[in-house]
Amino acid sequence: MSREDVTIYVTDATPSEIASMVNGYFTIQGEKIKFKAVAFGRIGGHNVNVKISKSNTEKLRKMGIDPDQLIIKVQRMMVEGDMIMPDSKPTTTE
Repeated sequence: MSREDVTIYVTDATPSEIASMVNGYFTIQGEKIKFKAVAFGRIGGHNVNVKISKSNTEKLRKMGIDPDQLIIKVQRMMVEGDMIMPDSKPTTTE
C-alpha cells in the first residue's frame, strides 16, 4: 500500500488555541472511509489522531487492509499536509 493508494479529503475543521477538530474521509480501493480527528500543533510538534468507526475497521479488514497500519499512514500524510482541503471562499479584489 503506497501513498498513491490513499486520498484524504478534509470536509470540516474547527480550529482552537490548542487543537483542531477535523472531519473528513479518505478513499482507498474505491471505498470511502469517514473519519474524525484531533490535530495538535503545539507541544511536541505536529500530531493528528484519526479515528474511524468499528464498521469501517471491519470493512478494511475484509478488504485485506490492516486498519491500524492504514490509520498510521493517514495520520502521517495529514501531518505532512498531503490532503485535500475544502475550497476557500473566493475573495474579491477591487
